[in-house]
Amino acid sequence: MATRLTSILFDALDWEGLARRFWSPALGWELAEEFLVHREAVLRPPDGKPIELIFLPTDRPKTTKNRLHLDLAPRDDQATAVDRLVGLGARPLDIGQGNVPWVVMADPEGNEFCVMPEPAGDSSLVGVCLDAADPALMGQFWSSATGWPIETATPGHVALRAPWAGGPALSMGPEVAPKAGKNRGHLDVAPQPGGDHAAEVERLLTAGARRVDIGQRGVPWVVLADPEENEFCVLTPR
Repeated sequence: MATRLTSILFDALDWEGLARRFWSPALGWELAEEFLVHREAVLRPPDGKPIELIFLPTDRPKTTKNRLHLDLAPRDDQATAVDRLVGLGARPLDIGQGNVPWVVMADPEGNEFCVMPEPAGDSSLVGVCLDAADPALMGQFWSSATGWPIETATPGHVALRAPWAGGPALSMGPEVAPKAGKNRGHLDVAPQPGGDHAAEVERLLTAGARRVDIGQRGVPWVVLADPEENEFCVLTPR
């Protein structure tokens, strides 16, 4: 595996509060207090699965539907889960989904997420969903970037599957939110320990990415955009 998915990140006005008071209890993930001094709210699953959810500070309010959202499985039943999430500060949301078995919601800063109809064992995060005009193209690219194999593919939807037991799907869907500046949510990938960072960046450029400038200066990671202009970071080997 050349690079792997390490983290899912969202910009937030109240970056610590959103992580501590909503997403940590919503998922049952633990807040890594040691990163707060670096202005990063890092949530880690209690079962040690190799993925993190990170909230970073921004002064930019949310104005459009996110291109990236999460799918959650209920711990018991869907209605109880929805009520619990409303109690944490979420609200039901109509984005034109129509009659679907999942419930669309927004977190306290308006970030969309879905509550699926059935529990999924001990998993709470069951899906990471990225809008895609060309799901086949995006599926091939992100499979190369993450090392996750393609599990299902139809003309309007492609799903990759995490290579560890109980891991989430990474889905590419047919609807694309308008892009208004930098995406609010993005993914980070990294080479394995001992990997060649520069070579992996070049590999992803060859696969269809491009370099982008979002104002980063003097950082060890490289910011790229995927074939549909979604920003992501290539971290140093870890």
